[in-house]
Amino acid sequence: MTESKPYPATRVRDLDDVPTEAVGGVAETAEKSVRRIQSVERALTILEILAAAPDALALGDIAERAGLNASTCHHLVATLVERGYVLNAGRNRGYMLSSRLQELTDVSARKTDLSDFARSDLVELSGRLGLSVQLAEMQGTSLVTRFKTNVAGLHVIEADEVVKMRASHATATGKAILAWLPESQILKVISENGLERFTEHTITSVVDLMEDLRWVRRNGFAVDNEELRLGVVCYGAALRDEKGTVVASVSASFPVELAKEEYREHVVQEVTACARKLSDRLRLGRS
Repeated sequence: MTESKPYPATRVRDLDDVPTEAVGGVAETAEKSVRRIQSVERALTILEILAAAPDALALGDIAERAGLNASTCHHLVATLVERGYVLNAGRNRGYMLSSRLQELTDVSARKTDLSDFARSDLVELSGRLGLSVQLAEMQGTSLVTRFKTNVAGLHVIEADEVVKMRASHATATGKAILAWLPESQILKVISENGLERFTEHTITSVVDLMEDLRWVRRNGFAVDNEELRLGVVCYGAALRDEKGTVVASVSASFPVELAKEEYREHVVQEVTACARKLSDRLRLGRS
């Protein structure tokens, strides 16, 4: 393996470094060349150095290759260690990259792939039901719609996506996911988003929500009975990956005028069957 080359010592100029007397094109060129954050650039340089190194590097070696003094380098490396991007391999071994960057890449790839992976099944589901169908997932404590389709054109006026982000307690897609999260995580979602009342049917107490989520676990699907928007009913079911972890949910929405018992059962069967099919494919490696 070839030896990694040390990075040249470079100095990123702050905006304050630009002389105020600079005029014309010189000033414009200087302004464009300095719109970078020095500490961020230095941290990225350290990550690149560690990625290129075949073994762990001592702090002094990192500082030398990055062109930094030892104190500055120590603070940057300590921050990267604290955030989980760098590992301290021991006093005599130095520092090395963790798997954190790869984990972020894998998460990003999964999120990008999931909507493409499920697209054809969701379009088919929308066509069979003649309804609007959605795929959603939790990103942190926010509910995010990843894909939406309406093949047959029976439209309902749904809530704005920005509103949905903080309304997992009032949506079928949200409750289908929340039901399978650890209680501590459910409480974190509630703490950050609250339990806002959107209609007279919205669940607004922690006790009632927890009971509703127990119902979801017993029955295998979630219901939004005009809880987010009056006149709209929605049924949702969870998607599980190869480890059995709930990663998303699918749902179908329809006008309350159609919500007779037989029709509800038909929608539930179709939505849960689609969720099972997608989960099975995820467990088999997304074939």
